[in-house]
Amino acid sequence: MSYRGGMDFAMTAKGADYHKRLTEFMVEHVFPAEKSYDEHRAAAGPNDFTVPPVVEELKKLARGQGLWNLFLPSESGLTNLEYASLAELTGWSTEIAPEAINCAAPDTGNMETLHLFATEEQRKQWLEPLLAGEIRSAFSMTEPAVASSDARNIQTAIVRDGDDYIINGHKWWTSGANDPRCKILIVMGRTNPGAASHQQQSMILVPTDTPGVNIKRSTSVFGWQDQHGHAEIIYDNVRVPASNLLAEEGMGFAIAQARLGPGRIHHCMRAIGVAERALALMVDRVQTRIAFGKPLAEQGMVQNAIALSRNEIDQARLLCEKAAWTIDQLGNKEARDLVAQIKTVAPQMSCNVIDRAIQVHGAAGVSDDTVLARMYGWQRAMRIFDGPDEVHIRATARAELGRDKSAFAAAVTGA
Repeated sequence: MSYRGGMDFAMTAKGADYHKRLTEFMVEHVFPAEKSYDEHRAAAGPNDFTVPPVVEELKKLARGQGLWNLFLPSESGLTNLEYASLAELTGWSTEIAPEAINCAAPDTGNMETLHLFATEEQRKQWLEPLLAGEIRSAFSMTEPAVASSDARNIQTAIVRDGDDYIINGHKWWTSGANDPRCKILIVMGRTNPGAASHQQQSMILVPTDTPGVNIKRSTSVFGWQDQHGHAEIIYDNVRVPASNLLAEEGMGFAIAQARLGPGRIHHCMRAIGVAERALALMVDRVQTRIAFGKPLAEQGMVQNAIALSRNEIDQARLLCEKAAWTIDQLGNKEARDLVAQIKTVAPQMSCNVIDRAIQVHGAAGVSDDTVLARMYGWQRAMRIFDGPDEVHIRATARAELGRDKSAFAAAVTGA
């Protein structure tokens, strides 16, 4: 859907207040905490998924300052557009800031899911401690044996057995499940194999300590292990009460779409902040590095890289704001084409900017002496998770092909 006029992306007074306070929190507390965070991770080693203590300290500070659960309108009172600029700020420090304010994936998507579809009992048991930042969670959908970009392919079996369900399947990329604070898994599997393709899947709540939940390993991203892990899990005759089902049998695909919509745009908001940090590092580097008798900043190719990066960041931000505004005004369904667009644009933009920053840093850029390599790895992965680029590009093309011709289009095409 195309809009001509009426859109207002100006920051509200409430949004400006949160932006000011979150900016101060980032500068005063988050950025200084990065050194302690990295030192703890290095000392602990890649197979230790316990949280660095500084993160819990930041969570207490953030909650005390009212910088908490900003992603969820029902909790914060913020619109998606107001939250967009705040999520961008956290993108400057993606390993720490989102969790510090309890706005980190996959918990955000899981909290959104529980908020929308859980029973009162399920909310009390799982949503309330998640909103309080007392536990963490994971979303278990992707499987190694099928193309999980089409959720209808999911093969994990969820079979009713009296008052229980029995779950058998093999999952991976269950992000967050290696963290010892992860207490609940939202598992997607097949309950109704004979139903229509979009009604075969369901979602069910599985506590991580349930017998038969075998967390095998964490898969690395470009050799880097995330602190929370990306778990490979075998579900071997896992038995949970039927009351753990989310909503009704056959609603798994619909729940997935409701869950992934906000999650996709949140990732894109943060990607803009990631790119801004990369550009800041690039600008600083080229002003202090001398090559061929003058600063890199005076080299035409370097100036071109900086200008392209600024253009791409600002373009992506405007598209992201348009998508967020549309969600606020018309709902997720009306915004889905815009979300597909920004989910393709933002990660690619961020990869472009980080790649240029790596280039001007030379050998340092591909090492762990800078944050750029880690930043690039995650942004490159984002072109795959929550739907690969190709799926979103196909959705954008189909929307364009199915759009009614405007009067101008009809005039120039003779239709």
